[in-house]
Amino acid sequence: MEKLISEDFFPKIDYHVFRKCNLSWRLQKQRVNRHDITYIVKGKARYTINDTAHELGPGDLVYLTEKDYKEAITYPDNLMQCFSINFTFDKTGGAIESLLPAINHIGLRRDIVNLFRELTISWAEQQSGYMVKTRALLMLIIQRLMEIIVNDIDSEPGDYRINKITRYISLHYPEKLTVKNLALQIGIDTDYFGHLFKRETGMTVHQYITKIRIRSAENMLQSGNYKVQEVAEQCGFSDNFHFYKSFRSLRGFAPSNCIPKKNLK
Repeated sequence: MEKLISEDFFPKIDYHVFRKCNLSWRLQKQRVNRHDITYIVKGKARYTINDTAHELGPGDLVYLTEKDYKEAITYPDNLMQCFSINFTFDKTGGAIESLLPAINHIGLRRDIVNLFRELTISWAEQQSGYMVKTRALLMLIIQRLMEIIVNDIDSEPGDYRINKITRYISLHYPEKLTVKNLALQIGIDTDYFGHLFKRETGMTVHQYITKIRIRSAENMLQSGNYKVQEVAEQCGFSDNFHFYKSFRSLRGFAPSNCIPKKNLK
């Protein structure tokens, strides 16, 4: 995925709430003085953004930045519930305001709702280190929004059986893994497992395993603490030739190119 957010992206949360509107709730017209995200999960509201009215409901996201004007009301027979968060940047945030429209319908997404819930709990409890945790959760939320809205990548968790297998592969990639044994773990036919896995991940089981192994191998080589042969063995490759071929196919260069020059003799 294209890098959308600068490595200097450090949001500072000023305000966060899970809002359950009552009958008298309304926002008077006001100028936004920071980054402002509202994610509606229940009910309806009419938001007027820069003098343009929008009828919003569950799954709608409002993203406003400095100098925008907003006002809003909810409806007595369908009171709005939403997550709302205001934040600023310690440094430039990669100009995300130029990439995210003010109004987006992203739908009710379980992963994003769960991230907001976790942020809400941490913000309310304010246990030691909560600022670091809430900032990290906000960064995850924004990254997901960028994936969905800007790059049109819908990586919301899919089939729980495939999620279980991908986690297993990430932990056991150095071992001998077969399609048959992985299918047995979730109790489905081998052929159907292969079809389901490709539908959920876009890759065959072997392609996915190879990707995980190569990613780990590259990290090990970049540390400068391992020889190529050691990395091949520890990452589950049966021989050096297979490792070299797989590595070059995926990364476009030889494994030795990852080793810091000071470690090469």
